[in-house]
Parts: sequence; C-alpha cells; structure tokens
Amino acid sequence: MPDSALLALQLAVREFARERDWEQFHSPKNLAMALTVEASELLEVFQWLTADESAALNAEQRQAASEEMADVLLYLCRLADVLNLDLVDAARDKIVKNALKYPAGQVRGSAAKYKERQD
Repeated sequence: MPDSALLALQLAVREFARERDWEQFHSPKNLAMALTVEASELLEVFQWLTADESAALNAEQRQAASEEMADVLLYLCRLADVLNLDLVDAARDKIVKNALKYPAGQVRGSAAKYKERQD
C-alpha cells in the first residue's frame, strides 16, 4: 500500500482524470511520454545556467521549477496508479539495489557508473 500522502495524491489525480473523461487517454505509453515532456520542461528551467546559478534560482525560476516538478510528480503518480504499482515500495527496492551496485566504501566521491568502476 502506498504512503498515505502519495496514495491521496494518486487518488486525487485519478479523480481529476475521471471527471474530465481523460482516462481514455491515459495509457501507460501516453503517460510515460507525457512524463518525459514534463521532465524536459523542468530541464528548460536550468538550461544554460552554471552549476552555481542552478543552485541559486531567483523567485521566478523557483516557481517554474516547482510547477514542472509538480507536473512530473503528478504524471508519475498517475502512471503508477494505472499500472497498479506502489511507488514507495519501488523506490525502497531500488535504493537496496543501488546500494549493492554502489557500495559506499567503493564509490565515495565518484560519479562513475557501476559498469565503469574498476573495483
């Protein structure tokens, strides 16, 4: 069962879609595509900024990032709902897998992918 706040969000997005008869458009493929579009719009907020600038957004940039992040989250929740997946469980499972692929003692301070590492 998803976290209660996440479940409430999924149910709200489900109802939002149902009220508009948008369920017919919410195939997993379409939702995954919409998710990537919104993620790209989030990238636009940071496009051409230096690393320092991206860490010190002005109020307008922060608002834009907030809205695009919300769109990403909403589509992700909707996709998880349509596929009947528990995002919290999936995330916890992935953290465990990542810990095995990236042991802290071996990767500390390195951005190398696990396949690029020479242990």
